Amino acid sequence: MEKKSALRRFTDKLYGGISLTWPAVILYAVGTAVLTTIFLVVPIFRDTSFMRMGETLEAWIFFAVIIIANCKKPLESALKTFVFFLISQPLIYLFQVPFSWQGWGLFRYYKYWFVLTLCTFPAALIGWYIRKKNWLSLLILMPVLILLAYFCEDGLKHVIHQFPKLLIMAVFCILQVLIYLYTFTEKISQKIVGALVPAAVIAVMMLAPKNVDFFSSQFLPDDPELTENAAVTVDNNGIADISVQGTGKDSTVQIHVHAYGSTSFTIKDGDNEYPYNISIYEDDQGVSRIDITSG
Repeated sequence: MEKKSALRRFTDKLYGGISLTWPAVILYAVGTAVLTTIFLVVPIFRDTSFMRMGETLEAWIFFAVIIIANCKKPLESALKTFVFFLISQPLIYLFQVPFSWQGWGLFRYYKYWFVLTLCTFPAALIGWYIRKKNWLSLLILMPVLILLAYFCEDGLKHVIHQFPKLLIMAVFCILQVLIYLYTFTEKISQKIVGALVPAAVIAVMMLAPKNVDFFSSQFLPDDPELTENAAVTVDNNGIADISVQGTGKDSTVQIHVHAYGSTSFTIKDGDNEYPYNISIYEDDQGVSRIDITSG
């Protein structure tokens, strides 16, 4: 008899060797809800990979796959996964109520997770077939791998600009991809394809230029009192179109951004002329910023 490696014994136990009874599913749901609430309300976890457990899906994919892999039938997989989310998600909001200034108002955010909860039933029903470890299993698993790649890219972006922020989250997503390929595929060709697709997704997202297209209203730095006759001339309309939006003491300009970069623009208002420089960029948080300075 071939001796299994420690990793194989671990994955066999985690993904198929757990007796996941209904009481265990309920306890599992309550336990993950408590843990998530701790990460959300304890200040030390703020803006960390752990807090993401209550904001994005990477941890919940991990929890769900454990349920799916330890069920004997597809319908059992669907029911238990659905009930797990039906219990855990509202409990997270309930447990936060005493600690939040929003109180019961927190539950307005639950609608997003309720829709996801409804989706878990068909997803887990189909997802159960990853246990077959064939090409169809890999095809079913692929959306999960791509989703993990999407979250990983977001984490890596923060790691690059604000090391080590979200490093744990990025590593966690990578490890999930690797362990799912190790556990739910048998042929080396399946493992290679399964690894190349999420790797390509990360590469494309990190290297491809982003499509930038949004509107913003901005006050001008020297607070000019513009009239209705004011007109704007932009040196590079490929970066932004700019027009006067508000006049008088609270004069503003409307900026239609087309690309990140810097350019200059001039406002002519009768005999007055106001030159400005504008810089449009993405900060370390991935948020678009606009800086306007007098020219």
